[in-house]
Amino acid sequence: MEEKQHYLFGMHPVTEAVMAGRKFEKVLFKQGLEGPQFRQLLELVQQNDIPYQFVPGEKMNYLVRGAHQGVIAYISQIDYVPFEEAVEMAMSRCENPLFLMLDGVSDVRNFGAIARSAECAGVSGIILPAKGGAAINADAIKTSAGALLRIPTCKVSNLKIPIYYMIEAGFQIIAATEKAEGYLYDVNLKKPTVIILGSEGKGISDAVLSLCTDAAKIPMMGEIGSLNVSVAAAIVMYEAVRQRKMW
Repeated sequence: MEEKQHYLFGMHPVTEAVMAGRKFEKVLFKQGLEGPQFRQLLELVQQNDIPYQFVPGEKMNYLVRGAHQGVIAYISQIDYVPFEEAVEMAMSRCENPLFLMLDGVSDVRNFGAIARSAECAGVSGIILPAKGGAAINADAIKTSAGALLRIPTCKVSNLKIPIYYMIEAGFQIIAATEKAEGYLYDVNLKKPTVIILGSEGKGISDAVLSLCTDAAKIPMMGEIGSLNVSVAAAIVMYEAVRQRKMW
């Protein structure tokens, strides 16, 4: 079970917290929940772009040993930054910011390891989808060695929105994918760059892949044919570091 301080439960406490501007990773509703209080809370959750899902009552009873009333809300462990603000801040600090975008990376420990490498590599920010990505919980923060408390992290309803914005701002959008024709070492990563990585199973979605300005793959010499996504992320980010340091 999650530690109690990381979630709220009960219709009234969660409603009051959302109205007060408390930030949540997601809200769980019991399947079949009805009534005016539920409808009010659901409307508030939707208005505030908080991810939510309906789950069986048995799961909720396992998570909370109390009167949850069919509602459990997971509290955000970090303060998210609007992606426009993160981009503007990065561009004011350097000529060629490097951002990381994760499309469907859902394993918490992989995500934490990626964040740790990103902070070490000087990445300006991480952009995540509001739905379908890893939860930023205590495990993620611990695996990141605290990097998630230091690096600007943004959540967006649709990854297309920051991609369009960042192309307009002069960024190149590089998909790190085994589907690419060219290799990572042939791409100029000295420019303002967004590196996109997908989940190990599905990879980068076609909708996101179609918007990328370039794609690159890591050379593979063995028979397995793929790397753990956190390892792949570190390789790609440190190729950007290598090119930019100019030893």
